[in-house]
Amino acid sequence: MTLLLKTTYLRRVLLLVLTGLLGACISSQPYPSGSVLPQPEVPPKVRPPQVGQQWVYNVRNVFNQNLVDVITETIVSVDKEVRIQRSGVKAGPLPDEIQSPWGFVVQDPHWNPPQVFQQALPIWPEQLVPKWSGFYRTRYQVPGYPDSSYYWGLNISALQWEGITVPAGQFSTIHYQNEAPYFESNDLFRVANDRQEDVWLAPEIGRWVIRRSYGRYLTSGVFWVNAYWEDYLQWDLVAWK
Repeated sequence: MTLLLKTTYLRRVLLLVLTGLLGACISSQPYPSGSVLPQPEVPPKVRPPQVGQQWVYNVRNVFNQNLVDVITETIVSVDKEVRIQRSGVKAGPLPDEIQSPWGFVVQDPHWNPPQVFQQALPIWPEQLVPKWSGFYRTRYQVPGYPDSSYYWGLNISALQWEGITVPAGQFSTIHYQNEAPYFESNDLFRVANDRQEDVWLAPEIGRWVIRRSYGRYLTSGVFWVNAYWEDYLQWDLVAWK
């Protein structure tokens, strides 16, 4: 077992313990289980963007499986930038995602608050090959507050190809992990922050079919064993075109 896979395994065990302690008798969202696929001889290209491409996701709370929202993401522009318009059945209009070029995010609305990066960051591994990894540093601003910026470091690690089944169907995916350790928050009361996620990207649809992410943070006098949780959510694809 490689060091990367060992680390992944230990992290999954830790998360299961944590969710078990926090959830007690509440049934948590199971960790996605796929079948390991051989690496393609020629890594597939991610589907290029076109206006009208769309993805619909069920977004669930991992701790209790509650449906948080159903979110639709639609490409509305592919000129100098790729703009993805987003809306939720419950939340209504949501901030846009902006990529420039395709595969590199400039405005990322996935976390709260949204982030506008000074340099575009890869939104999936630059090479769709297991064991590939990259680390990126930049700064980000919060929309509406252009006078302040904050450190952001992102590690992307490709794990393996997996066959995954979601409500939208069966897909061949590259499973990768993102981690943003010790980034700066715009919330001045936070003294340490960490965000992690597992993503299953299906190149044929140009988007992920599952995205499972969480964040934790500390305030003054709090240690990681008692860290505060941000949302712990899983996105599952239910439709696409």
